[in-house]
Amino acid sequence: MYNFAEAGSQYIHKINDANFDDIALQLFRYQYERNEVYRSYVDAIGTDPAYVCQLADIPFLPIAFFKTHRVVSVSGEPSLMFESSGTTGSINSRHLVFREELYEASLLRGFRAVYGDPSDYAILALLPSYLERKNASLVHMVRVLMRESRHSANGFYLDEWKQLSDLLYALERDQMPTLLIGVTFALLDFAEAYPGKLEHTIVMETGGMKGRKTEWTRQQVHDFLKQQWQLKQVHSEYGMTELLSQAYAVSDGIFRPAATTKVLMRELNDPLDVQPYGSGCLNVIDLANVDSCAFIATEDVGVVNKDGTFEVLGRMDHAALRGCSLMSV
Repeated sequence: MYNFAEAGSQYIHKINDANFDDIALQLFRYQYERNEVYRSYVDAIGTDPAYVCQLADIPFLPIAFFKTHRVVSVSGEPSLMFESSGTTGSINSRHLVFREELYEASLLRGFRAVYGDPSDYAILALLPSYLERKNASLVHMVRVLMRESRHSANGFYLDEWKQLSDLLYALERDQMPTLLIGVTFALLDFAEAYPGKLEHTIVMETGGMKGRKTEWTRQQVHDFLKQQWQLKQVHSEYGMTELLSQAYAVSDGIFRPAATTKVLMRELNDPLDVQPYGSGCLNVIDLANVDSCAFIATEDVGVVNKDGTFEVLGRMDHAALRGCSLMSV
């Protein structure tokens, strides 16, 4: 039995394909015992933990509980809190983080698996709206990557497009590998105003249309950015307030989960019918969520492929729009 109460960064690095299911089932029982909100939900839907024997048997907590309840598996006060964006008068999700080492280990392991070490890149972040509020998990994520990068050019930008463009092309002239990560609406506006050719820059969109160009699909967004910057591919990041791990798509919006996560599918009209692949709503297992809930029923609609990769097609019709929402396709 894993000692989840004392899990640290080494726990994150020991997770692999061979032991993922076993750890997930153990973590389910741990959180059923320790997490009052999750236990109440599991009991309410009539699931007997004794009969939970595979991943699809595990109950997934509706993500909306993070808006209305303190979803925790430990006592005490958190060292960090992530809070979602929202419209005026809406209730925001809150994810209480008690062990930042779990978050950072999961983030860095996932990033390095796809892109190598952050120190190989200069990192520029175009994150208006996120920078203007407190406790945004996306801002914290980029700060950790910048800290690991240690490049002198690293920086956040709101609307200083000329300054950002000058720096971006200076890095291009130096052939410095660069990561430009940005919220979708800002990348579109910036690319429209400052087109050019980016040969040494990875452009990564994180979703987020903020009510702008809502008729654009992800494919249209990527095609426009490719055209404006003469890119072969546009990358995407999938993350949210309620998860401590991220997934990345290096092309075509096809995400590959981190070693700490698996994505399953649930039927649109039957939330308890969970399958390992297919089309429907996305359920995410995030084994880094030791101190909250690792089993999240998201409001995202998508496709889970047989190889474990997944695509995000939009949001459930009744789901409240959030700043990090992806556009429908």
